[in-house]
Amino acid sequence: MTERPQPRLEWQTAELVEARRETGTARTLAFTGPSWAGYLSGQHVDVRLTAEDGYTAQRSYSIASSDRAGRFELTVQRVPDGEVSRYFVDDMQIGDKIEVRGPIGGWFAWRPESSDPVLLVAGGSGVVPLMAMLRERDRACSRAPFRLVYSVRSADEAIYADELATLSSSSQELTVEWVYTRSTPRAMHDHRHGSTNPT
Repeated sequence: MTERPQPRLEWQTAELVEARRETGTARTLAFTGPSWAGYLSGQHVDVRLTAEDGYTAQRSYSIASSDRAGRFELTVQRVPDGEVSRYFVDDMQIGDKIEVRGPIGGWFAWRPESSDPVLLVAGGSGVVPLMAMLRERDRACSRAPFRLVYSVRSADEAIYADELATLSSSSQELTVEWVYTRSTPRAMHDHRHGSTNPT
C-alpha cells in the first residue's frame, strides 16, 4: 500500500499573547494565530525570525502545551550566545509576531487513548515535550501510569517545578523523581512532588 503524501507545511504568522517566567533562564511564550487542525503532545514547530535588514534565523522548538484550539506554547531556555533564544527569553513583548511552521513529528508523541505505562526521562529543557504529555494526560483525565525522572543542575533551574508538584499530588498514577547534578537542596522535599535522587 502506498503511503498518502503528507500535506506541505506552510509558514504562518503567530502572535505572542502571554508570557511567564519559568526560571532565571527559561520563559514560556503563548501564541495564537496558526490555522492548525490540532497537534499532539510531543510534536514541535519550526520558528523563523526576520530582522529589518532581511536577515533570518530559524530554529525548532517543542510544543509545551496540550492541544488547545488556536493556541500553543513554547518554553525556551536561553542559550549562551543564542540569538533566537535570547530574543525569546529576554526581549520578546506581547503583540510581537513570528513565523511558525508545523506541527511536525508524530513518532515521539503520546495519545490519550493509550493506557500503557509511560516512563519519561529528561534533563534541563528537554522536559518541555514531556510536560506537554503530562498536561495532555491531565486534560484527558487519563489514569495511565506515568513516571517522570527529571535531571537538573539545581532546584533553581527546575522548569515547571510548581506545576509538576500540583500534577503529581493530584494523581496517584503519576510519579516525579528529581536528580540534582550540581547542587542538592538542603530540604530534600522542598519541591514536595516525588522523591529526590541527588547524584
